[in-house]
Formats: sequence, structure tokens, C-alpha cells
Amino acid sequence: MRADSEPAGAHAASAAGVSVDKPSAPAPRRLAQAALRDLPWEVGVAKPDPAIVVDGVTRTFGGLTAVSVDHLEVQRGGITGLIGPNGAGKTTLFNLLTGFDRPDTGTWSFDGRSLGKLAPHQVARLGVVRTFQLTKALSRLTVLQNMLLGAQGQRGEGFFASLVPSLWRAQETANTAKAMDLLQRFKLDAKKDDFAGTLSGGQRKLLEMARALMSDPKVVMLDEPMAGVNPALTQSLLGHVKDLREEGMTVIFVEHDMDVVRDISDWVVVMAAGKVIAEGPPESISQNQAVVDAYLGAHHDAPLTVEEEDRVLAEAEAAIAREQGTDGDVLESGTAREGDPR
Repeated sequence: MRADSEPAGAHAASAAGVSVDKPSAPAPRRLAQAALRDLPWEVGVAKPDPAIVVDGVTRTFGGLTAVSVDHLEVQRGGITGLIGPNGAGKTTLFNLLTGFDRPDTGTWSFDGRSLGKLAPHQVARLGVVRTFQLTKALSRLTVLQNMLLGAQGQRGEGFFASLVPSLWRAQETANTAKAMDLLQRFKLDAKKDDFAGTLSGGQRKLLEMARALMSDPKVVMLDEPMAGVNPALTQSLLGHVKDLREEGMTVIFVEHDMDVVRDISDWVVVMAAGKVIAEGPPESISQNQAVVDAYLGAHHDAPLTVEEEDRVLAEAEAAIAREQGTDGDVLESGTAREGDPR
């Protein structure tokens, strides 16, 4: 008997006019995992249904290359974790994709539409919204007022339209009801009249995520949503991130806690020194030697040889000498003055 065949008696019951509950549709998490299951664990691998595609994006600051991504695709409807050591370029990539920064080269698109020349608010109107590692709540506005700022296409924002309440009153009422529903969902409804500046760090993270949902986004990009959050609120945030996927949204998030990454990610992208060095399901990441080396160093599990120790020591002494040489304490060559103790 096939696994997907009807239970015994179901066909007869249907024929007799008795209603039979049909199996529910597959959960979004299972759909995302099924779409990614058979993909090779390769950098730049093509996804079955990419929402965001990045090609040849680079960003330099002086002589430092912060981002250099040849090709990256983000699967629609799944949760993609973006991980890497500090300085890997994760937040810079977020800034480029959402219009807060401009690359030196490259193109990137959402649903086939280029985002290259769009301002942040234009990117948000297309359905790609983000949160920040350091929350951007307006501290002198109430929690409810912060929420209302996230609503799109408000008719009363124009000067002349604002003078005619009949044009925007109904929309404002609907937006307020929607904001209150989200605040209740994020357990912030009791704080609706409090100034946002009085919230704890974790509550501000919740507020920023709730405000992002006011625009009915298709892609939500979360920059370290768990950073600085106490363990109790961390579990709440994790649940909300999973709920976004269940509602059909595409989620990309930056995180350092690998337990969190393994818990909620369908796919993981690893960056180091501005480049994508690995991609794959969460269980593949710990098996990737390039990822282990990026986090722990290539020699993390092997002692240095005598020659390597001498070389490392010489490089460190030379670096110190160059730094001190700017103050005139050490000669250019890094050698001590005649008569100086060594």
C-alpha cells in the first residue's frame, strides 16, 4: 500500500456522502527543507526557487575588501542563516542588499527585479525589510506610534491630505488595529503607551521585528536578532522567527550562536573575509574544514613546529618595532640601539 493512499474506508465514506478530513498541506518548513535537500553543498549553488540573487557584488573601504560575493541565491520560503566570524562582511552585505550602502561592482535582484539603484524605502516597498543589530526604535515615541510608522502607503502623510481627516481616518483605524494585533502577538500590547526608550533590549528587538511586519514583507532580514537578549526572550524570538516562515515569508538572519542556527535554519551560508566560503544545511557546516579554519584558525588542532613558532614570533616583534618606531623608540630596522639591553 502506498504511503499516500487513502485510509481504509475513506473512499466508501466519501461515496456515502460522509465528509472525510483530508491530510493538511505540507508545512512550510518541510517544503523548504525538501526543496534544499538534494542540493550539493557548494558555494553559489543554484536554488530551485530563489527570492534573492546576488552576482559579483564587491564593496571596499580603502584597501580593505569588506564584501566580495561572486554568486549567491536565497531560497524562497525558507530560513537562511548567515554566519561568519566578526568582520566577515555579513552586516555590510545586508546594507548593500537593502539600499543602505552602495557596492563598487555587481548586481542583485529580488523576484527578478534589480535592487541596485533603489533607496532603502523603495526596497522596503517591494517587500524586503530588515532589522538592525542596534535597534532603531524611536525612543521618544510610544510603542504604538513606532508600530504605525511601519505601515505602508499612509494617505495622511501628505500636507494637504492631512488637513482632510475623512481621507485617512479609516486607514489609520485599520493600521492601529493591525498594530495592536501584532503587539499582542509579540506580548507588547501592555506597553503600547510606553515610550520605546523605556523598553529593555530584548523588548526593543521584539518591537523592531513587529514593526517590520507592519509592511507585510515578503523577505525579512534580521541582523543578530538574539544579540544582547536574555534567555527567556531568546526563546520567544526564536518562536517568532519560525512563525515568519510558517506565514510564507523568506527569512535571512545573521547569528553567532550555532545552537540557534542549527535549531531554525533550513540552509546556512558562511562568510569569511568578505567571501562566501561554504553553503549547506546546518548539519553540513560543522563538517566543513574551511568553516572550522575560518572560526578557529587553520592550526587550531595542531601544535606549531619550532620553525613556525620562530616565524610567528619574528613577525610579532617586527610589528611591535614598526609601531614603536613611529615614536622614535626603536630604529627603522627594529634593532636595538648600541648599548641598549636586549
